[in-house]
Amino acid sequence: MSETSATMAADRAIACRGMSLGYGAREVVRSLDLEVPNGQLLVLLGPSGSGKTTLLSAFNASVPVRGGALEVFGQDPSGLVGSDLERFRGRIGFIHQSLHLVGRASVLHNVGSGILSRIPVPRALLRWYTREEYGRILSALSIVGLADRVLDRCDRLSGGQRQRVAIARALVQDPVLLLADEPISALDPKSARGVMEVLRRACRDLGITVVCSLHHLEAARSFAERVVGLNAGRVVYDGAPEGLHESVLEAIYRGEESADPADSRPEPAIPTVPVDPAPLESTTTQSMETA
Repeated sequence: MSETSATMAADRAIACRGMSLGYGAREVVRSLDLEVPNGQLLVLLGPSGSGKTTLLSAFNASVPVRGGALEVFGQDPSGLVGSDLERFRGRIGFIHQSLHLVGRASVLHNVGSGILSRIPVPRALLRWYTREEYGRILSALSIVGLADRVLDRCDRLSGGQRQRVAIARALVQDPVLLLADEPISALDPKSARGVMEVLRRACRDLGITVVCSLHHLEAARSFAERVVGLNAGRVVYDGAPEGLHESVLEAIYRGEESADPADSRPEPAIPTVPVDPAPLESTTTQSMETA
């Protein structure tokens, strides 16, 4: 990499140039140009099938690039295999919509699973953590406001609390990039506000770049630094959340949808969820617990 390219890569987390993504004969994302600077909270907004989930998966090297170019922190992930791919993904936290938590396991072990790939196999099998590793787990749980639920089973938590366990599991990896696929889609407005506040805190306080796909318009307006609107796999809006006027929303949510099998959940044409833009009144465990 040249000195100029290295300097540019240091200033941006993600760069897409004419990037196309798809499955089989179906093209889902088409000739996309996008740059995400370090430390930004970016929301991908769009209808079902617009390519949001596929785009997030490409950033994690889970979906191959069919055309154009993709760089994540200056690295082209398309040719990575084996340990190189594992190291690449180790810098990225991915919060899936389905969460992939083990309900019968404790909060401690669910969060600790985020570092199992980095510790020796015998200790990983026994879930035997060092003092430093326990400290990382508890620190991540403190950030999401669940330090007092560390020994609780995950299936005894509320939906908002389980979502925050998933965020803590991603944070314990010490990521530089956090990808969140519809993190508030199944939550009530109060829990949704708590989860979005945690993501915003990770971005502002920890310097993590956050890219989050949403269906909820008001959450995007309240928490995003920047919104990218997708329709049929193309960018139709890229700007501040204040610019989401009626004409922009019509462009984002108009008729045609791409055939994205990874992002095909039904939704209203322009969904609205009343999310309070004000931050949580405190960052104590008690205030987060009610989310």
